[in-house]
Amino acid sequence: MEITAITSEHELWQRTICFASGCSWRGGHYLSDAMRNGSFHGWERVFVAVDNGQIAGFCTLTEKDEMSEKYDFRPFIGSVFVDEFYRGSRLSGRLIDEVSHYASKYGFEKVYIMSGEVGLYEKYGFTFFGMYDTIYGSVEQLFVRNT
Repeated sequence: MEITAITSEHELWQRTICFASGCSWRGGHYLSDAMRNGSFHGWERVFVAVDNGQIAGFCTLTEKDEMSEKYDFRPFIGSVFVDEFYRGSRLSGRLIDEVSHYASKYGFEKVYIMSGEVGLYEKYGFTFFGMYDTIYGSVEQLFVRNT
């Protein structure tokens, strides 16, 4: 299994768009739209896990994700998805670890993730930080982890 940070110039970009748009999770459609629309800038990346040529999962590292602009937390891990065939193989943890390592190379000491899930991200080293407004007008849990 290889995990790669990609930009729009990478050979996996279009394949990842297709995979995300066809995946079973509705968030994949948002990611594929963001990738098509050129929403990733500077150090922001899409991370893709590939196993023997097959895309197995993805996640992102972005400035704000769904966090309201009124807060100054950054960067955010988002769009964590693992294909059903690869679930149970701890791939989500590997993706998160890779993203955290990448963020540390850019000088970030912490990474954040917003989620409505209870008990999911703590097993990956995240700590509940509080409830915060999203850009969608909802309130979500914010979790933090050292890089």
